[in-house]
Amino acid sequence: METILPGQSIKGNETLISTDGTFEAGFFNFDDSNNQYFGIWYKDIPPRTVVWIANRDSAVENSSGVLNLTDKGTLVIVDDSKGVMIWSSNTSTTAANPILQLLENGNLVVKDETKPDTILWKSFDFPGDTLLPGMRIRSSLVKDDSTGLVSWTDTQDPSTGLYSYHIDTNGFPQVVTTRGNTVLNRVGSWNGYSLSGSSSPDLLKSFNITFVITEKEVSYGYELLHNSVLSRYMLNSVGQVTRFSLSDDRKSWQIFFVAPSDRCENYAICGANSNCDADNSPICECLDGFIPKSPEKWNLQNWTDGCARRVKLDCGNISSISSDGFLKLVGIKLPDTSKSWFNKSINLEECERLCLRNCSCTAYANLDIRDGGSGCLI
Repeated sequence: METILPGQSIKGNETLISTDGTFEAGFFNFDDSNNQYFGIWYKDIPPRTVVWIANRDSAVENSSGVLNLTDKGTLVIVDDSKGVMIWSSNTSTTAANPILQLLENGNLVVKDETKPDTILWKSFDFPGDTLLPGMRIRSSLVKDDSTGLVSWTDTQDPSTGLYSYHIDTNGFPQVVTTRGNTVLNRVGSWNGYSLSGSSSPDLLKSFNITFVITEKEVSYGYELLHNSVLSRYMLNSVGQVTRFSLSDDRKSWQIFFVAPSDRCENYAICGANSNCDADNSPICECLDGFIPKSPEKWNLQNWTDGCARRVKLDCGNISSISSDGFLKLVGIKLPDTSKSWFNKSINLEECERLCLRNCSCTAYANLDIRDGGSGCLI
């Protein structure tokens, strides 16, 4: 089937297939489990790779699930053996002629058949553990509303796991992986080309990455430059973010990116005012002008206390006799920006002056590194 109309349903081995045959949606079970889920996966690419699940936290027991489309355009999963509703799309907008369709990019949508551009509901607004091309993660700046990747409990249990991959909107927005309220690692903040911790040439050649900041929300996503390639990001059950691409023979998924990839990706492993280089031993070193805050711990390779200044700043004095200045650092990921301030219109010279005047400012940089750089981040 390519579409579902009100009064029709999907159950058992029935599936919905995208027009190009790339994706398939229907009910499935894990191995010998009786728990049943309605999900989306790649068609004819074994083993089955599930990219989205509707009822991840409310499985249908005894494989008796039925997906219905109501007259008003709401999707409902019912346990047919008990007559109990298991899941609903809770669509607030209604349509006179709703239709359910699985698009070629893997987006399951309910739209008005007479107004094809009017989408009432789409699965891309509710990501699970997988980010597909065309999907976006979002964080609202005006209300408590955000979407991100959330890991499965384990490979056979898709219920909500321990890890989240999302946009932190404190200060200058950045993408982080967390366990509860604890930050585990940072992909980084947007620099105009990519996130500062993932700017590999391969990434920029393969993807069109967009990071959009408006007055109401921050969002992040990507599109493939070559649609013949199948690619996906996944947050696994142990908190790793992995980018997969399908091999040319379409027989296996190849790994192109894993985060964290080394110890330096672990959040604040070297503490404040330090740099981490996984190719060095030890991996942590203080920045120029700083010394270990706790030398004994530092020598035992416990770097979490970080580094302290050798000489106190002549803070706030911008006269000609001020001894304060800046050391240019290149080829490094921007530090945690959750306590930063930014302005898109200020140039780098004014940014430096602002930083010198502010006793809490420790560094400054361009927001956007394109075309010689623009904006101010302190």
